[in-house]
Amino acid sequence: MSSQPPHSTLLIPGPVEFDDAVLQSMGHYSEPHTGPPFVACFSETLTMLRKLFQTTDPASQPFVISGSGTLGWDQIAANLAERGDEVLVLHTGYFADSFADCFETYGVKATQLKAPIGDRPQLPEIEKALKEKKYKLITVTHVDTSTGVLSEIEELAKLVHRVSPETLIIVDGVCSVGCEDIKFDEWKLDAVITASQKAIGCPAGLSIVMASGRAIETFKSRKTPPSSYFGSWKNWLPIMQNYEAKKASYFATPSPQLIHALHTALTQITSRPLSERFAAHRNASLKVKKTVNDLGLKQIATKPENQANGMTAMYLPEGVTPPEFLPNLLKRGVIFAAGLHKEIATKYVRFGHMGVSVTDPNRDDIDKALEALKSGLSDVGYKA
Repeated sequence: MSSQPPHSTLLIPGPVEFDDAVLQSMGHYSEPHTGPPFVACFSETLTMLRKLFQTTDPASQPFVISGSGTLGWDQIAANLAERGDEVLVLHTGYFADSFADCFETYGVKATQLKAPIGDRPQLPEIEKALKEKKYKLITVTHVDTSTGVLSEIEELAKLVHRVSPETLIIVDGVCSVGCEDIKFDEWKLDAVITASQKAIGCPAGLSIVMASGRAIETFKSRKTPPSSYFGSWKNWLPIMQNYEAKKASYFATPSPQLIHALHTALTQITSRPLSERFAAHRNASLKVKKTVNDLGLKQIATKPENQANGMTAMYLPEGVTPPEFLPNLLKRGVIFAAGLHKEIATKYVRFGHMGVSVTDPNRDDIDKALEALKSGLSDVGYKA
């Protein structure tokens, strides 16, 4: 039995439900962020992140900085691109627009390659774009939280290395790290950004980045200083290297409680083979999507290969809006998210199925949500 107070089950695409032990870690007593116990905790946390991202390359570098996942965009734009550089942003939803906007804020020229809503840019058109212009970076949202579209990273990386090997490959993994397979070394990725509050299963407040040795060298060879102060790797790189080496270091005060919670979450994740974790998410996703299909509802991502394993975005019946539908779930103790993509926001809802709700066999979150979905549809007069 959970020690948490009774509450509605949070099944949005992040934040997610948290394990009791993770929340208990947030209650850790106050301690100095340069003291040996915390330094050891932070060091182990960075080491476990290497396992999660599947990198053993000593040249790669994890960063954990206080902030939301959005800070990851700033880190990439401020440290790996310079004013006037060209970047190619693959668009599968709302978050590509935002990443592009972030680049433009730093004076970086962002070209978006857009797919129809629910789809992703195809490899031939990406190849064509890469051959037409030299891009410093290419970015891809692994799972766009606004549409539930899953991008294929491995084949994309192979294409980029073949056609434009000097282009750095940047993955927005905010809604994928922890529930989708990411082989950082094997796929030769240059940076993956994520956040603590989604599939990793830690409270919000930590921006997490894994950077390759090539990315670090690109940063070190900049012609101009990083265009951010707080997000500058000039400030953070020695801090992260020192903490991982169990040496106290200081640039800006971290949140010891959040680091302890992340340490607990990563300890749980790395205590079993990652393949088992990804399979659990895949199986839960198949169960959810079968129910959605059986109910006659349409997903935003219509092609199976485009469908994420940690969330499902589904259109509501014609004429039904999220404000009308979501309270029907809430009265049954289930919380879904409304639509986010500005062109279709009033037509769909989003169901997050990731983290402890999927991996803890003692929880019935997914079954409870599917029953609430059926009943909530019935409440609005829908018959499958």
